[in-house]
Amino acid sequence: MRLTYEPGQLRRVTEAREFGRVAVVFGGDSSEREISLLSGNQVLEGLKRRGVDAHAFDPRDAALAALIEQRFERVWIALHGPGGEDGTLQGALEYLGVPYTGSGVMGSAIGMDKLRTKRLALAAGVPTTDYVVLRGPEDFELAVERLQLPMIIKPASQGSSVGMSKVERAADLPAAYAAAAQFETLVFAEPWITGKEYTVGILTDRALPSIRIETPKTFYDYEAKYFRDDTRYFCPSGLVPSVEEHLAQLALAAFEAVGASGWGRADFMMDSGGRPQLLEINTIPGMTSHSLVPMAARAIGVDFDELVWRVLETSFVRRLAPGTKVKA
Repeated sequence: MRLTYEPGQLRRVTEAREFGRVAVVFGGDSSEREISLLSGNQVLEGLKRRGVDAHAFDPRDAALAALIEQRFERVWIALHGPGGEDGTLQGALEYLGVPYTGSGVMGSAIGMDKLRTKRLALAAGVPTTDYVVLRGPEDFELAVERLQLPMIIKPASQGSSVGMSKVERAADLPAAYAAAAQFETLVFAEPWITGKEYTVGILTDRALPSIRIETPKTFYDYEAKYFRDDTRYFCPSGLVPSVEEHLAQLALAAFEAVGASGWGRADFMMDSGGRPQLLEINTIPGMTSHSLVPMAARAIGVDFDELVWRVLETSFVRRLAPGTKVKA
């Protein structure tokens, strides 16, 4: 790799010129392109309002090598889904020697994989639900016997609830499995949790205030996340201080367990006993008008433009390795 990771180099930037020429990378060709376009454009405008020399860059339209040709000094990653959130883009930027925001290759790759996140979270003492990997119809009976109905079926490495389905009858399992398997081969089932849903944003190793989510949909799916106006968000979430602190520590522990860094989000459901269960982490959360990290940041007095500035600051922990030369 041509970049070194130096967490101690994280610093507050006071002048926009210190960032140099910045590419906001968004769009791409994953199933989350639509949301990435929304996020990226808002990030771009926020940076410009703060005087940053920021420019749009869609990897669907130009090879990543153009980042060097166009003399970009760092990248704000707003590319959601496979290809942008799973370590692929991060690895390419490491090779090119261009510093970037957020988690590195390992943290991005593991964080995108819900199954491996669950396994590492459990090892770190972060509670999460039981699960059954579905390799095909031969595993359906085991899933029903072990998890009971209802359950939720998920593709392991998709974001924004893409490919997820609630299953209330065993007869509905084949269709739910097919809906998930169209996105990838690794599919799993979890028991359905009926409790309240919470999310905790993370910004430079600090947990932001939790948000409680209420949706009239069956669950907080793609439509509820980005397009419905009747999804309700509560920040402060209403948790008593001790539970709020416990949830914050679980979020930070889950983030650390997978090697994530910089900024992101951890999502939880409360089970019937009021105990938080980790659903997943997100290393490149949405930055749209409905998004949760900007909402949590506002609760501590950080507006959207300041938030995108602080996320851009996380790129300073990655620097060119000594002796590395980047061709213009």
